[in-house]
Amino acid sequence: MASYWSRYPLLGEQLDGVRALIERKLHIRNKSIEQAVVALNSAGGKYLRPAFFFLFEAFGDAARLDKEQLVTAAASLEVLHLATLVHDDVIDDSPLRRGQVTVQSRFGKDVAVYTGDLLFTIFFELLLESMPGSPYMNVNAKTMKKILLGELDQMSAYYRQDQTVRAYLRAAAGKTAALFKLASREGAYFGGADPETIRLAGHIGFYIGMAFQMIDDLLDYTEDSEMLNKPVLEDIGQGIYNLPLICALQKNPVAFRPYLDKKQAMTAADVQVVVALMKKESGLEEARQLATRFTQKAVAAIQQLPAHPSKAILLEITERLLKRSC
Repeated sequence: MASYWSRYPLLGEQLDGVRALIERKLHIRNKSIEQAVVALNSAGGKYLRPAFFFLFEAFGDAARLDKEQLVTAAASLEVLHLATLVHDDVIDDSPLRRGQVTVQSRFGKDVAVYTGDLLFTIFFELLLESMPGSPYMNVNAKTMKKILLGELDQMSAYYRQDQTVRAYLRAAAGKTAALFKLASREGAYFGGADPETIRLAGHIGFYIGMAFQMIDDLLDYTEDSEMLNKPVLEDIGQGIYNLPLICALQKNPVAFRPYLDKKQAMTAADVQVVVALMKKESGLEEARQLATRFTQKAVAAIQQLPAHPSKAILLEITERLLKRSC
């Protein structure tokens, strides 16, 4: 994480505070669970959601802010993110995350489920410490529901060859964009920004989250597994069809049917044929166009923010994220 934020020393210092707080919260009597959560927190995440929280917090009145409260609120965002990752890996039976063995693969599913549950309880604890009585308690609860509904939307679409781009967007809005939106909007709110800046922050976070998910899907087909730190193309065999494949399926479903109908019995050769068909049907190009559209919306909204050093940093980080191999 340190090298990623080396260009922004103040932000890096704030994120170090978030990491230190989370590490303190992870120490419990059960050493198996403690080992699992500490390993997860040390697995190389960039703390993107707390970073957006602090970048938008800077648009408010720094003199009146309780720094400890801000660090605690930012930490809650990362802990919620980690909790969803653990449970997501259990559901998908994923062996790797960020190039590291997942909690469920290393410690077993029982430990993984309890690890996710523990992280959710820490999330609630951090909320109560940072915003007791705040209307953003309710905003956090609604965001949790959106994340869950997004995951359920994706799960209900497993192996469905009639998926639409609209359904994909609905799932992505929940499982990825909702937390980026919360982080950005919450940061602006707790920083004391004006209502228009808070509104813009929410839109920016949403657009970035949507584009982030789409580009993540594109990277499945355009980079190797070592660079991505994740198993490439395994989603197809698990019935999880991401954006490029959905775009291609809508154009020529018959061509894909003999291979996708095999479901778990698909071979590596079958997957390669599916990928070749997806490219032939311009799935990558259509997905890239959609990601570009959301990226442009994010940049346009950032340009509307008040003049502030964080504005230039937001533009730079957004460009790095959305043109990434990260």
